[in-house]
Amino acid sequence: MTPTGRSTDMRSAARRKILISGASIAGPALAYWLHRYGFAVTLVEKARAPRDGGYPIDVRGTAVEVVRRMGLLPRLEEAHVDTRRITFLDAGGGEVASVPMHVAVGSARGRDLEVRRGDLTAALHAAIRDDVEFLFDDSIDALDQSGHGVDVAFRGGGRRTFDLVLGADGMHSRTRQLVFGPEERFHRYLGYCFAVFTVPNTYGLSHEAVLWNTPGRAAALYAVGDHDRVHVFLNFHRPEPPNHVIRNPEAQLDLVATTFAGAGWEVPDLLTAMRAADDLFFDTAGQIRMPGWSSGRVALVGDAAYAPSFLTGQGSSLALVGAYTLAHALATNRDHVEAFAAYEHGSREFVAMNQALVDHGGAALFPATAEALEQRNAVLRELVAMPTAPTPPAHSALALPDVVR
Repeated sequence: MTPTGRSTDMRSAARRKILISGASIAGPALAYWLHRYGFAVTLVEKARAPRDGGYPIDVRGTAVEVVRRMGLLPRLEEAHVDTRRITFLDAGGGEVASVPMHVAVGSARGRDLEVRRGDLTAALHAAIRDDVEFLFDDSIDALDQSGHGVDVAFRGGGRRTFDLVLGADGMHSRTRQLVFGPEERFHRYLGYCFAVFTVPNTYGLSHEAVLWNTPGRAAALYAVGDHDRVHVFLNFHRPEPPNHVIRNPEAQLDLVATTFAGAGWEVPDLLTAMRAADDLFFDTAGQIRMPGWSSGRVALVGDAAYAPSFLTGQGSSLALVGAYTLAHALATNRDHVEAFAAYEHGSREFVAMNQALVDHGGAALFPATAEALEQRNAVLRELVAMPTAPTPPAHSALALPDVVR
């Protein structure tokens, strides 16, 4: 029986064909649960194969319960990178404080997980690869909704009709753009830009991060385990979004180099390495805030609907939880309008609490002014003596509904 007292007709669900756009985290997690509930699932992804690599990500609070219910917890616990400390440096490279990582980011040691992004995506793909139709190296080009379905034109030239289309295609979602309009309507810029890439680990770092700061600028080296490469993270404050560089890679490189000109520590060498990197990713820190996550037969999940930004550390967790709650709503409500309403009703407060983390210290690691930097450093020196730090209640604020049997 469902929570409303109505039995779920899985034979009816099996006749419903669902297209999911995006095969990163929210998409495969959603596909797993929809297949389990008897839906026929197709997943389209613009990349040619499941994506590997990427910077470390967190799975916290309620999201840990989601992966446990998927049977993935043992695999992810084995992949846990166990970053032990983060060392903060001043402008000249001198140590300000060295703090246990879980204390600095507010995670629950021994319960929350930190894994390489590629390890999570590989685990999700393995869970569905034999049960879901994949369309790699393709994407949605156009959507046309009718009273009976969604006619989809694919970039590769194909055309098909689905009962529902679910956008799990990230912060810069093509699905959202086609159905809801330009990203600018929903994007909340948070005042930061960042560039991420990898370099050889010539620094002797192991299971740790090092973060250099001056007001408005930060450079981090992040060693995931004992690997021969480290992640570089260059983050800087900019009051207005640099829209002129968003689609211009060379302009992005120039902006970062100009911003960090004259910086000390290892930054000059990192800027040189950035220009040679083949895995550079540049973007602005922002959130997606929408008044509604569905329109007709199309709904959004994860970053496409409510990206919280890396400043909260909750992007992957919201994607996993959102996928679970959306699939549950579709399994317990035959009518898609009622299902999408139930999905929003059950998830929006949880999303809002986690997005609000950015307004309550989420950007504290990257102070934009000298005064804020000194205040942060004073807090860090106090944290050195603290064995634990409170975990934000937002991480575990949602009680998951039971799996539909």
